[in-house]
Amino acid sequence: MSDTTSTTSDPTGDTATARHVPRLGRDLSVVGLGCWQLGADWGEVSESDASATVVAALDAGVTFLDTADVYGDGRSERIVGAVAAARPERPFVATKAGRRADPHVPEQFTEANLRAWVERSRQNLGVDTLDLVQLHCPPSPVYSDDRVFDVLDALVDEGVLAAYGVSVERCDEALTAIARPGVATVQIILNAFRLKPLDEVVPAAQEAGVGIIARVPLASGLLSGRYDASTTFAENDHRTYNREGQAFDVGETFSGVPFDVGLRAVEELREVAGERPLAELALRWVVDTPGVTTVIPGARNPDQARRNAAVMTSAPLTDDQRRAVRETYDRHVRPVVHDRW
Repeated sequence: MSDTTSTTSDPTGDTATARHVPRLGRDLSVVGLGCWQLGADWGEVSESDASATVVAALDAGVTFLDTADVYGDGRSERIVGAVAAARPERPFVATKAGRRADPHVPEQFTEANLRAWVERSRQNLGVDTLDLVQLHCPPSPVYSDDRVFDVLDALVDEGVLAAYGVSVERCDEALTAIARPGVATVQIILNAFRLKPLDEVVPAAQEAGVGIIARVPLASGLLSGRYDASTTFAENDHRTYNREGQAFDVGETFSGVPFDVGLRAVEELREVAGERPLAELALRWVVDTPGVTTVIPGARNPDQARRNAAVMTSAPLTDDQRRAVRETYDRHVRPVVHDRW
């Protein structure tokens, strides 16, 4: 899969602002919109602000929206579905299934549950056929369970899903999924504080024609450069209640980097960014990474959505900047995260 930065299509269909996923048979914008915040799981976001955020992203050229059935217990899906239905050209909407499992164990991934979760998403999004359903960071044994993927294949055959993929916590889970011929995409944490997917996962996905959806690209906001040691977050914000993994995998919060370590690394990256905003540097680093299809920063308001989308047409990083990002990672972050996920 080519990652050209030209303004004309190459033979794969890739452009400066979109990349082709062979197993999807679709192009996706290189910057999408992650819709976790729109469920108000990161602090309060009104429905009107959430809808306006989606509209702003789409107006700015985003064509890929990523949500999940548990974001706001379906709130995010309903908002995304309503906005998408009103557009003259419907965006590509990916959702996720599996985090409604209670308890979150392999035995819960039955045909009955999978069908029920998918049906709920169809209702929330207001569609007959879901563009893409991703298993939502299921327990590791699920990736090796043929019965689960047989159900997903059947749902595609029935027209309930157009395609399916996985969202993973670990690189070994991603590699297991990529080996399955029906998996179209892998969503994985990939950012300047999480480089391990570059070792094996991204090359394997490129070889197989699997799309790579880079999530948590700003490390829960750490890479925005807005925070310091005195920053506090709302009580209902996972950056308050999940720093030690009390609610879900700790790798989802600040990419698993201890807050103080992240702040030290951020200070170095400010120098690397130069005149660029740090968030732009962080997002552009992902966009410039060969093999990445799309990056899905979240936004809580239209201005954030527009700034994120503008990264699609910003200047690529220099070789020196990319090298400096790697050196900062190796110095501060690698010791605490590289071997964990």
